[in-house]
Amino acid sequence: QGRPLMKVSVDFDVCASTGACMQVCPEVFEVRSDGYLYILQENPSEDLREKVMQAQDLCPTAAISVTE
Repeated sequence: QGRPLMKVSVDFDVCASTGACMQVCPEVFEVRSDGYLYILQENPSEDLREKVMQAQDLCPTAAISVTE
């Protein structure tokens, strides 16, 4: 079955809710009208890996981490 599922986590203490991650990967990240970021899928499918990694790279506060 290839690689294990990736797990997306966010350090909400440093998250600035800029929405950069949501622009890149709306399937996984959502900044709601309350101004907070929500993770829609903690274990996104492999076909979203590239977008998730891009979101991680674009995060201005490095709040997003992806583990296997």
